[in-house]
Amino acid sequence: MIVRNLKEAEASNRRIVSQGWESTRLLLKSDNVGFSFHITTIYKDAELHMHYQNHFESVYCISGKGEIEDLATGQKHPIAPGTIYILDKHDKHILRAEEEMKMACVFNPPLHGKEVHNADGVYPLEAEVVAD
Repeated sequence: MIVRNLKEAEASNRRIVSQGWESTRLLLKSDNVGFSFHITTIYKDAELHMHYQNHFESVYCISGKGEIEDLATGQKHPIAPGTIYILDKHDKHILRAEEEMKMACVFNPPLHGKEVHNADGVYPLEAEVVAD
């Protein structure tokens, strides 16, 4: 059984801060359960261009407001508490935060822990591991 506390993880090396967002990685590849789980904050007014070529992602909005734009279709979807979106086709997208948004995110394959987006908005398949 794995038990972790968000506040404790936020004060550890599991908290990653980058341009327009921060993420506390509560569950990682090293936990050997086949997915990773993160609580991610998207900062107010952030506009993040992302393309997870190597991962599938499911995102549930806990708080805040924004939108996601599918770059293949141009379709925009509002994001608010209770909304989930799933990037099931390695979708190129833009995430915009009208307010600070708190999101629960699941990645498959799981992240190692230190991933940040490259210039194309991609997480590498292999990255530096977070040491507990």
